[in-house]
Amino acid sequence: MADRSRLFSIDDLPSHLILEILTSGKRLSAVDLVSLELTSRTFGGCHGVYPTKCRSLVDLAAFQLCMTNGIYIGMNCSSQRDIFERCDGNWKRLLRFLQSVEQSSDMVQTSAGNMQITTGRYHTLLIRNSSVYSCGSSLCGVLGHGPETTQCVAFTRINFPSLANVIQVSASQNHAAFVLQSGEVFTCGDNSSFCCGHRDTGRPIFRPRLVEAMKGIPCKQVAAGLNFTVFLTRQGLVYTCGTNTHGQLGHGDTQDRPTPKMVELLERVGSVVQIAAGPSYVLTVTDNGVVYSFGSGSNFCLGHGEQQNEFQPRAIQTFKRKGIHVLRVSAGDEHVVAVDSSGYVYTWGKGYCGELGHGDEIDKTLPEHLISLKGQLAVQVCARKRKTFVLVDGGAVYGFGWMGFGSLGFPDRGVSDKIMRPRLLDCLRDHRVSQVSTGLYHTVVVTHRGRMFGFGDNERAQLGHDTLRGCLEPTEIFIHEMEDEATLLSESR
Repeated sequence: MADRSRLFSIDDLPSHLILEILTSGKRLSAVDLVSLELTSRTFGGCHGVYPTKCRSLVDLAAFQLCMTNGIYIGMNCSSQRDIFERCDGNWKRLLRFLQSVEQSSDMVQTSAGNMQITTGRYHTLLIRNSSVYSCGSSLCGVLGHGPETTQCVAFTRINFPSLANVIQVSASQNHAAFVLQSGEVFTCGDNSSFCCGHRDTGRPIFRPRLVEAMKGIPCKQVAAGLNFTVFLTRQGLVYTCGTNTHGQLGHGDTQDRPTPKMVELLERVGSVVQIAAGPSYVLTVTDNGVVYSFGSGSNFCLGHGEQQNEFQPRAIQTFKRKGIHVLRVSAGDEHVVAVDSSGYVYTWGKGYCGELGHGDEIDKTLPEHLISLKGQLAVQVCARKRKTFVLVDGGAVYGFGWMGFGSLGFPDRGVSDKIMRPRLLDCLRDHRVSQVSTGLYHTVVVTHRGRMFGFGDNERAQLGHDTLRGCLEPTEIFIHEMEDEATLLSESR
């Protein structure tokens, strides 16, 4: 009879079983795989499997995870070859790129838990391990804490229904939207324009409320524009509601919608994988890398070379003609930035203050490749009022545009208050950044260790510091009211 008390080492397991463990169950990050490879001879050996393609068992696991990644599957063969070469033929680095891009518009995995940071105009929202926190100025209930709360100096947890796990959040000047693990969407804020998806517009919604019209239609992402909201379902369909003055709801007219309505044209062009909302325009990215835009054509933000409004989604032909597979876009107040499947960055729109990064202040009517970042592998792009951030593979951050209030992260303001080309944020060099978000005058980043740093204006407490003084350099942000799991469970009951 076998001795059941005998202890087994991971080295005793056959390689195919170890591979199964690495590629199934809870998804491992590329960083996890690298750590395993460095700490154990078992993971670092090739074991005679795919010796010409993979250098180790961990490398094989990374290869298989890439083969099943949704972003990678959506690329054509040429794009797959290009990004593999850009990653120096390293499957682990390619996996890190794919996972980093996925998390750029979602939650990021950090050693302190899953997190997402989102900046509104004068406030900031944070998801940490499914709980949501907010700080800053409350305009019509946008902080979600009730009518008695007009400002939160420190991050304060928002109360949701019992056991509600929030996985994504978006915030605009006057409202916020939250996606739960269940796919349900909650909103709060000023609903006078129907942007919260509820028919009653008499008074603000001071606490998150379920959008009844989307019940039974599970969502995975929301994007809050100025007085309108965009919903992306798990099936890749897009719904919109709110103000429609410029056709930003995408239904072919300028009629406002009190509750979410599906954008029918997008249903016919493929599955949408990401959405972004500017003040009065929308960008959507499909699984085959095509970008569609609609709404206000001001400042050339729609990317069609003209400033006319588009009442229905229209594909940006510059990308299609050049065979560029776009992965993610960020919609700023007056300009747009995108990253493609090779980690290259493109900008277009208003060039004032250098926020397009091309060394001038000239408007770009069509998407233009940002040559100065050609040597970098971009994984996230972030645009807001007159400034842009690019997060690259490895966790370094580049910024360019207007330096006002210190929200660009460069304290050494000289003759000019503009950064015309991408410049590395040296002040964050010691931290591997996982996500960046910028508001009107402030910016917040999250590192791979789950630490948060903010810089810029703090007059309305949007940085979550005890003092309302602004920060010219990144200053760490702490959450003083972080409850433990037991407390959360007791409250939910």
